[in-house]
Amino acid sequence: MNYLMLAIAIVSEVCATTAMKQSNGFTRMPWTFVTVIGYGIAFYFLSLTLRTIPTGIAYAIWSGVGIVLISTAAWALQGQKLDAAAVIGMGLIIAGVIVMNVFSNASGH
Repeated sequence: MNYLMLAIAIVSEVCATTAMKQSNGFTRMPWTFVTVIGYGIAFYFLSLTLRTIPTGIAYAIWSGVGIVLISTAAWALQGQKLDAAAVIGMGLIIAGVIVMNVFSNASGH
């Protein structure tokens, strides 16, 4: 359940960040509303996960998965280019998150 709440936080943050781009500097109110609500949901669910998941582990997952999802959303929805270096870098980020969760004593298991 804790990782489900973290997933909700991540997806909400990705939606909010994507909407922020569409808000055009908060001049388009529907997108501004999505941004504010999305970040509110994201931080609420992140705060719930921090009750049981160590902060460093939760934030590593949050940031690593978030980077990949936001980059993918920007590529798919906004035409942003992802070159080989960007894709390799994202792969390394995900590898780091996996190493932390599987091999680190900081993960709490």
